[in-house]
Amino acid sequence: MVELAIAPRGAKLPAAITELASAIEADGGAALAAYQEPIGDHWHLFAMLPIAKVEATPYQRDLSPAHLKRMIEVMKKLDRFTEPIVAVHSAGTYWTPNGNHRRAAAVKSGAKMIPAIVIPDPEVAFQILALNTEKAHNLRDKALEVIRMYRARLEERPKSAEKDFAFEFERAHYITLGLLYEKKPRFSGGVYAPLLSRVDGFLTKPLKDAIDDREERAAQVERADELAVELVVAGKKRGLMHPYLKNFIVARSNPLTRARKNLPACKAALASLIKALEEFDLGKIHFGQIRDAAQIAAATSVADPG
Repeated sequence: MVELAIAPRGAKLPAAITELASAIEADGGAALAAYQEPIGDHWHLFAMLPIAKVEATPYQRDLSPAHLKRMIEVMKKLDRFTEPIVAVHSAGTYWTPNGNHRRAAAVKSGAKMIPAIVIPDPEVAFQILALNTEKAHNLRDKALEVIRMYRARLEERPKSAEKDFAFEFERAHYITLGLLYEKKPRFSGGVYAPLLSRVDGFLTKPLKDAIDDREERAAQVERADELAVELVVAGKKRGLMHPYLKNFIVARSNPLTRARKNLPACKAALASLIKALEEFDLGKIHFGQIRDAAQIAAATSVADPG
């Protein structure tokens, strides 16, 4: 039997913890201590895991090369690894929903083992991803992470309602934009987020049916983007050379500009956006309008970074 330090002392360990400790030892790791975390009194294990068996969850965001490089530099400067990762056990592998950059930096630095807080419930990985603050997400990162989680949930629990995973997915429009980022990594999702964030809600349909609605919404956004790109090309030919031109055109076409209450349904709002873009008259705008709108947007972004 694995010898563990236990906190609180004398507490009876649940079977899931003793089984997890044995699995870690069998995998070449070392289970060091079992403890109840201080918020919900859930049991966790502190362990040293063989780093070769630790991987990112298959649905989380990609590594940031710049962030990874910085972490490697810090580890080399300190000459030590100071922050345990979080991990869940999954069929002989340990997934880390919080700590993937630290894991990758440790690998690059030559580590063979890595300290980890190991949680016996794999479901918690989805919840941790929703709360992950290791590195701030940009919209693309978040949308891709959410659509990967969505696909995992779709495979595991296809009959569960989409809205049941609202906590994990955080915002409904991340799902729609995630579908587009999968197809077009350089897609300008931020241009459409102001509209989508107001009308794109979680669906009550089972995931197996909701995915069709998501694909339809993504197709509408893609069509709107095609029209916006065409307008940008035509605008540049007219001398409207400004990096904010696309944002300006879409903002001018946004059917929610004056809407405060009684918002339209998502598909109706996107249909109105598409119609407005189809009818957009470049002859009615001038460079000064775009410049002024860009300055206001920049000032708003600084005053309210999110």
